[in-house]
Amino acid sequence: MAGITFKHVVKTYDNGVTVIPDLNLEIKDKEFVVLVGPSGCGKSTTLRMIAGLESVSEGELYIGDRLVNNVAPKNRDIAMVFQNYALYPHMTVYKNMAFALEMRKTPKAEIDEKVREAARILELEPYLKRKPKELSGGQRQRVALGRAMVRNPEVFLLDEPLSNLDAKLRTGMRSQISSLHKKLQTTFVYVTHDQTEAMTMGDRICVMKDGVIQQFDTPQNLYNSPCNMFVAGFIGSPQMNFIDARVEQADGGYVLAFGETRVPVSADRIASYAGKEVILGVRPEDLHIEPEMVAAAGDAVIKASIDLDEMMGSEIYLYFQIDGKKMISRIPSKYAAKSGDTVTLAVDTDSIHIFDKETEKAI
Repeated sequence: MAGITFKHVVKTYDNGVTVIPDLNLEIKDKEFVVLVGPSGCGKSTTLRMIAGLESVSEGELYIGDRLVNNVAPKNRDIAMVFQNYALYPHMTVYKNMAFALEMRKTPKAEIDEKVREAARILELEPYLKRKPKELSGGQRQRVALGRAMVRNPEVFLLDEPLSNLDAKLRTGMRSQISSLHKKLQTTFVYVTHDQTEAMTMGDRICVMKDGVIQQFDTPQNLYNSPCNMFVAGFIGSPQMNFIDARVEQADGGYVLAFGETRVPVSADRIASYAGKEVILGVRPEDLHIEPEMVAAAGDAVIKASIDLDEMMGSEIYLYFQIDGKKMISRIPSKYAAKSGDTVTLAVDTDSIHIFDKETEKAI
C-alpha cells in the first residue's frame, strides 16, 4: 500500500492556462481523502495526475516512495472508478470484473477466486452472468468498484462515482464505499462536489478553490474551525449565514453589533478590531427559536420577518433577510413558524465565527 505526495506540482495546459499553480499535498497510506470544491477548482485534474491521465508540468508526484511523473498509468498500481461506470456493454458482470486480470495473463483459478470474492463483498453474486444493461445504476457502480478491487491496487481513485445515482442510492453507496475502504485497508482518493459526501466519507477533506488548497483537515475541524469564509460557506448544509457587523466596546467587553443585535465576544479574540467592520458567521442551526434560548440570549437576538418556510420533516428552514442579505435558520418542526410570521432568534454565541472583512480569513 502507499501514500501519495505532491511537491510543488504545477499543471499548465498547452494553451497556457494554469489550473494548478503550486500544489503541496500529502495523503497518508490507507487514508480515505476526499477532494472537494466547486466545478473548475482543480480536484479532478489532481486526481487525473495521480492516475497518469494528466501530465505534471512542474514539481514531483510520488506514490509511496516512487517518483511517478513519467510512469505510465498502467505501471502506477492504481485503479480508477469513473462517474459513468465505463463498463463493457457486451461483457457479463463476471467478464467485466475479470478483464484486467485476463490482460495480465493471471491464472484462471486466481481470476475466478478474486472475482467471486469481490462479488461476495459487493453482493453481486446473483448478477455475475448478467450484462450491464440488465443492471440498475447502483449495481453497475458496484461492478465498477469490483473491477477495481480484483486488481488489488495500492491506490483507489474515485471520480464523482455517485453523481449519476438518485439520492436514495447515493446514501446507500456512500456507506458501501466507506465500509469497502475499511475492509480493503487501501489508500482511497475520492473526488466530489457534494460536501455531504465529503463530510460523511473522508478521514480528511481537501477543500480546493481555483487550484489552491484552502484547508486540508478532518470533517469535524472543517465544520467547527473553518480557516476562511470560502471553507465556512462551502462546508455545511444549509450554508453558513454571513452578516456585516461592527466591533464595539460595551460593558467593559466587546460586542459584534448589527441593527439592534449585540453579540458578545471575548476581548482576546477581537480587541485589535475595535471600531472596525468584520464578518460574523452563524450556522443556521445556531439561530435558535426555543423560548428558553431567546430568554437567556439578552441582546444577542435577531428579530426576523419570515419570507419563506420549508418543512423538512423533523426541521423547518426559515428564510429571512438582514440588510438585504438572505439568511436561513434551521429550527425544530414543533415550533411551527411560517411565512409572514415575525420571530425572535437567539444567536448561539459559543458557536459564532468571525472573519476579517478584507482577507476573509478567520479571526
